[in-house]
Amino acid sequence: MTTAASILSSILPPLNTELPARQVHDASDDHALMLAVRHGDIDRLGELFERHHQRLYAFCLHLGHQPAAAEDIVQNIFHRILKYRHTYRDDGNFTTWMYHLARTCAADFFLKQAATPAPADPADFHAHTAPGPSPAASAAQGDDLALLRTALAKLPAADREILVLSHLQNLTHKETARILDCSEGAAKVRAHRALKTLRETYHTLCDEIQNPFTP
Repeated sequence: MTTAASILSSILPPLNTELPARQVHDASDDHALMLAVRHGDIDRLGELFERHHQRLYAFCLHLGHQPAAAEDIVQNIFHRILKYRHTYRDDGNFTTWMYHLARTCAADFFLKQAATPAPADPADFHAHTAPGPSPAASAAQGDDLALLRTALAKLPAADREILVLSHLQNLTHKETARILDCSEGAAKVRAHRALKTLRETYHTLCDEIQNPFTP
């Protein structure tokens, strides 16, 4: 089977349309747009939404594996961008600030969800099986990607988050470090350890498939 490291970058959320690779935007343009929003030109928020909503949706989806929830969280993120626009600094980095809000919104959503269980959205069942494709189903389909999604879902939230940021969002270690409020070296170490854990989890699932009757 393909190794986890080699196919990690191929993971895509279960969308009807293919998610494009991360678009490269001039950070100064994002900064200028956010400053305009902060100063009252609310319409410019739509441009930031068009630039970043797909990436944020993928980020939220990989954290929680719930398409409907990811859509709600993205809406909450942009609501908070508007609500807290006055806190954006002149020398701020928009991407870092945006992901700080995204992490807070996602954490708040899933914490509330855990405290108050609610019936699952039927739409979610069409996008994926919960909690993810079983090893047996993955083996039957020969689907390494489905198996890797299962392994990713099994990781601790902190490990999953840094892998999503550094590998699936294609952020640099420097950007990831800013978002996680740690040093660049710490971000590299955490990403390395998380990838190692993912690889071990992935191979454990592979072993379970190849040796289903091993106690």
